[in-house]
Amino acid sequence: MNTSPPRRTELLAAGAATVTVVLWASAFVSIRSAGAAYSPGALALGRLLAGTVVLGVIWAVRREGWPPRAAWRGIAVSGVLWFGFYMVVLNWGEQQVDAGTAALVVNVGPILIALLGARLLGDAMPPRLLAGMSVSFAGAVTVGLSMSGGGGSSLLGVVLCLLAAVGYAGGVVAQKPALGRASALQVTTFGCLVGAVLCLPFAGQLVREAAKAPLSATLNMVYLGVFPTALAFTTWAYALARTTAGRMGATTYAVPALVVLMSWLVLGEVPGALTLAGGALCLAGVAVSRSQRRTVRAAVAEPRPERAL
Repeated sequence: MNTSPPRRTELLAAGAATVTVVLWASAFVSIRSAGAAYSPGALALGRLLAGTVVLGVIWAVRREGWPPRAAWRGIAVSGVLWFGFYMVVLNWGEQQVDAGTAALVVNVGPILIALLGARLLGDAMPPRLLAGMSVSFAGAVTVGLSMSGGGGSSLLGVVLCLLAAVGYAGGVVAQKPALGRASALQVTTFGCLVGAVLCLPFAGQLVREAAKAPLSATLNMVYLGVFPTALAFTTWAYALARTTAGRMGATTYAVPALVVLMSWLVLGEVPGALTLAGGALCLAGVAVSRSQRRTVRAAVAEPRPERAL
């Protein structure tokens, strides 16, 4: 009897993770564009408000109801750390350092997720996951070094990006248990709402800056709320509910490679050979970390001989 998870569930989870990674990579391009007109807190609040509206409408149409009481702790913690704190600090950090350095520092997050998941959630850390993370982290380092030659890094920016990675990891690990008690849509909708409430002190800045911002910057902010937040965080939660926090965290190592490609296509920033090599390492590490070891079951492979009576 085959006891492995249904193939369809695995494919849906992998597809959801792919959607998340692509949209989160696109967020780096949009943040860079919108960040020229909006301050970090205002940009985070505008993004979260747009995401909350979209998620709230879907939640109401689907009539999913309120999350169970047991899920609220994880929702609240992930809302504060990931939807609120992470977005503000990342926006601020990207104004202080170049994109390569930011990607390098923030990609400490998947390692922290794996360590916290093993410590707090009892997640396994198989050799393939560790090997894949090592390869991907080497790729992230390569991408970061290749893109940080302008000397624009500052100590403040590095610290902010490191804090963003810590918030990201803590939010993911807090979210995992909540997904065992509530749906992906419920966890994402109310986590986004918690983050928006946390960012309400920036409401005055948002109103003032929106009145002066060019339309393109405001559209990028709305895009961030609808796609990289509302859609991508929901597909992330869907996939996270069906795998371990460590494996999902390792998947996001593909983001730097996609950011390089999108910057090339959208912003005209042609990557060098070292950047392309680093991106290839990131993708290779993700493939290794998400691969599953094939085991041959002797009891299944060998037919049971019949005895002659």
